[in-house]
Amino acid sequence: MTVNIEERVARARGYFESGYNCAQAVVMAYDDVMEMSVEQLARLTAPFGGGMGRMREVCGTVSGMAFVAGAIAPSTDPSNLEQRKDNYALVQRFANAFRSENGDIVCRRLLGLEPMQVQAETPMPSQRTAEYYKKRPCVEYVACAARIVAEYIKSNE
Repeated sequence: MTVNIEERVARARGYFESGYNCAQAVVMAYDDVMEMSVEQLARLTAPFGGGMGRMREVCGTVSGMAFVAGAIAPSTDPSNLEQRKDNYALVQRFANAFRSENGDIVCRRLLGLEPMQVQAETPMPSQRTAEYYKKRPCVEYVACAARIVAEYIKSNE
């Protein structure tokens, strides 16, 4: 499989800018790697947006990278510890690359929402307005995560 890094980044950005959440946008840009339709991926990754259900925990883009890692380094046999190790190592590699570039992998800290009360945000997603995009760096986090995955795939072609 040949991967065009900038095309993957553009796809992920486009999905996010059209209203999909951060996790969905990253994963949907890799529908071919996942061997699933964008609709299936949108459904399965919807809960990971906003740091998992808008709880502002692990950034949805990082969860999205972990989701894609499941297709790149699958671990399907619970007795195969080498597969599991390889999968976890890839998840850690992706998360560490993201943390190195952005300073953290936790949504609330990335967005400057700490300290944050538990359940401080409602489950209602924010409206995607011009003001939203001005104050939220999420599209850049989506692009970063998509790039990290693409660079990994490209380096292993």
